[in-house]
Amino acid sequence: MNAPTARTGADLLCETLLEQGVDHCFANPGTSEMHFVAALDRQPRMRCVLGLSEGVVTGAADGYSRMADRPACTLLHTGPGLANGLANLHNARRASTPIVNVVGDHATHHAEHDAPLASDIEGLARPMSHWVARSTSAAGLGELAAQAVQQASTPPGRIATLILPADHAWTAVDERAPPLRPLPQSAAPRESALAEASAALRGPGTVLMLAGRVLRDEGLTLAARICATTGSRLLTQQANARVERGLGRVMIDRVPYVVSQALQSLQDTRCLVLVGAKAPVGFFAYPGKPGSMLPAGCPVIVATNPEEDGLAALRELAARCGAAADAHRPLLAQRRDLPMPRGALTAASVAQAVVALLPEQAIVCDESVSSGRDFFPMSWHAAPHDYLQLTGGAIGLGLPLATGAAIAAPQRRVVSLQADGSAMYTLPALWTQARENLDVVTVIFSNRRYAILHGEYAQVGAGAPGANARRLFDLVDPALDWVKLAEGLGVEAARADSAERFNEVFAAASRRRGPFLIEAVI
Repeated sequence: MNAPTARTGADLLCETLLEQGVDHCFANPGTSEMHFVAALDRQPRMRCVLGLSEGVVTGAADGYSRMADRPACTLLHTGPGLANGLANLHNARRASTPIVNVVGDHATHHAEHDAPLASDIEGLARPMSHWVARSTSAAGLGELAAQAVQQASTPPGRIATLILPADHAWTAVDERAPPLRPLPQSAAPRESALAEASAALRGPGTVLMLAGRVLRDEGLTLAARICATTGSRLLTQQANARVERGLGRVMIDRVPYVVSQALQSLQDTRCLVLVGAKAPVGFFAYPGKPGSMLPAGCPVIVATNPEEDGLAALRELAARCGAAADAHRPLLAQRRDLPMPRGALTAASVAQAVVALLPEQAIVCDESVSSGRDFFPMSWHAAPHDYLQLTGGAIGLGLPLATGAAIAAPQRRVVSLQADGSAMYTLPALWTQARENLDVVTVIFSNRRYAILHGEYAQVGAGAPGANARRLFDLVDPALDWVKLAEGLGVEAARADSAERFNEVFAAASRRRGPFLIEAVI
């Protein structure tokens, strides 16, 4: 029988995370983190999920926390491990997702040797973190972990990074985890902002733009009542962390990605009122095109910023404009039976089939980039679902996002709409889906090219791509075989090259348990 193990700083850290409500750890550990792994091993309440690359780890933590509404923990190996996960931490930061990163480092007495993995972890962490702290003692790890959870839970959601030297993890301690603390609350709306917004909503040409948690049922209902009563237009940002969509819910459009379409959509806007949102700008700068998508001189009124209570603001604005309890009903999505697509498989027919066949209360994770632009407007007519999308523009989020969402909501089907090029960034997420037996249906839009780059090449005025440009844009010679790739990672897969075949495979995949991938050849 093994001798009892002394309680360590890593145990104190792990116990504190659990005490503060963090019970999922997405990890890719190394030598410096072995004592934290041992502490996790002593805590069966902590669910540990292995990602085979750090981009999978951070992206899955993002997907989990978006659906769970509380922080997940990541475990990353020194500065290079953190650096590998930074792109999806950027996306999580843009989504206001609460995440606690634990980044292992060399033992304090080993720092003088400048070992190969030594790096400036603080410098790497700061651009993608709201709060960065380094442990100064094993005994202080409980308090530091509680601070990290508090920071991550600060509205609307933040990235907190805690750096754990190896010797603090293995040092024996007597301290106990601090008690659970009340979570930070959103700030109350400002009266001056509410008064200004209330007056503006009564004027012609006003757009009410939402983002954040108000894009769920209660917030959408309140906003729809306000707009139906005042004649304002309801809109959301181009990219959002989570939107409740589908039949019986409020129909809300988003700002188009393409600059010319966004300018046309907003050309009649005379005033913009923001609830948790940002004024719309172009994703990039384009020669001869404006950066702001609003008409010149259009006033912007910030009813609430992301740190303030948007729901409270909408309740108050609805009361001030005299909105009736049923005023939103004309804006509710109604069923429109879409015919099942036939013939050649296209991006539009894939979207149409997914809308028609989407299971009730599914979670749609969208990194289809340009191929999936038909899905969002069509999805008014789908079964009720949650819609999660790429928020920061750093591709490689889709497969891990779906993985984390499925872990957070195991009773719901996850449908991952995924471009082929960006899927290759975090392909190992499929292995995690297989290991965890997650109910994820992945639809790969297999056009064998970075289609968005072909469009951007024209948008910036660079002309038609020649041979060298096409070699940088096209995924051929060789073409990717998604069925073999998926099966090699433990995920059953099938290929569809006609609308009829896609309809059949997607319907069957949505009824079965476990992960399944469909290569939609478009």
